[in-house]
Amino acid sequence: MAGTPGHPIFLLLLLCAVGQVSPYSTHWKPTWPAYRLPVVLPQSTFNLAKPDFGAEAKLEVSSSCGPQCHKGTPLPTYEEAKQYLSYETLYANGSRTETQVGIYVLRSGEGQSSGKSRRKRQIYGYDSRFSIFGKDFLLNYPFSTSVKLSTGCTGTLVAEKHVLTAAHCIHDGKTYVKGTQKLRVGFLKPKFKDGQGANDSRSALPEKMKFQWIRVKRTHVPKGWIKGNANDIGMDYDYALLELKKPHKRKFMKIGVSPPAKQLPGGRIHFSGYDNDRPGNLVYRFCDVQDETYDLLYQQCDAQPGASGSGVYVRMWKRQQQKWERKIIGIFSGHQWVDVNGSPQDFNVAVRITPLKYAQICYWIKGNYVDCREG
Repeated sequence: MAGTPGHPIFLLLLLCAVGQVSPYSTHWKPTWPAYRLPVVLPQSTFNLAKPDFGAEAKLEVSSSCGPQCHKGTPLPTYEEAKQYLSYETLYANGSRTETQVGIYVLRSGEGQSSGKSRRKRQIYGYDSRFSIFGKDFLLNYPFSTSVKLSTGCTGTLVAEKHVLTAAHCIHDGKTYVKGTQKLRVGFLKPKFKDGQGANDSRSALPEKMKFQWIRVKRTHVPKGWIKGNANDIGMDYDYALLELKKPHKRKFMKIGVSPPAKQLPGGRIHFSGYDNDRPGNLVYRFCDVQDETYDLLYQQCDAQPGASGSGVYVRMWKRQQQKWERKIIGIFSGHQWVDVNGSPQDFNVAVRITPLKYAQICYWIKGNYVDCREG
């Protein structure tokens, strides 16, 4: 594959989106767009020193750079995109590697390269969150895909052994947070009393739930977060993938490329998380998208620390299979105060899964790019 290192990344992005459906057609259904996706492939991997795991876990991320600030930031060049999408891998034994990547667009079977502090508020007026109770809901899709990290955040099952979450849940931009070396993922399950089983006559009563934990084998964090957390570009890369030591045996939710907000059903997003003001409860919410940039979705879904890392999803029509399907299109990151026309306004923010991020996360899951050609 011939390289073109100076090629602007926006030309690559223009090649990705095809097959868009007009929302104004007579019998329009909110349909998953078709994309020609780029390929993100490892080029070289080298060992790094073991981290000290000294950072304090932060359950939310704040930034003063709002939608207009981000819209005024130029898209990264090809070389910058390669740097941001390179990644660190942390293993359960504490060893660590860095992998540098290349970015390619494949066409017609050929390879061609292209390359201020304020009191935080995350509840907006009336609290519109719903606590999910009862195993009939908690153990069924889509709520069953939400899991709890031992560092205090939320994650979402996206494959047989993989969990998608926010990067800040395990890394503060400089080093890994305390407990990451022995990171665990918790799955809610019924908590039966002694002598009481699932077939007991009393099992019709509401059951208490408990977490069953699985250790994490390794984690992937993009260098865009590690390099950029000192400034606002890091917010764009606040995502991480965890690989479990064994399969979880639950239905998972696939990832998808985030469509433009105007193409989302009702302009809304959904997510469920373990908000820390409702300990032990899974909390579901939905709300309208207020604004967007290429990398971020701005909304006012009620949320509290602990919900960060939740998978943001929508349900849209999949034309090929002629069925409705939910997909993860973003990762809930945190809270922002934004200066809008001279007055402060606050948003909760989700990181969008762009075509490049999809290609990267899919490769982390699948281990090859052939299975990552549809977004």
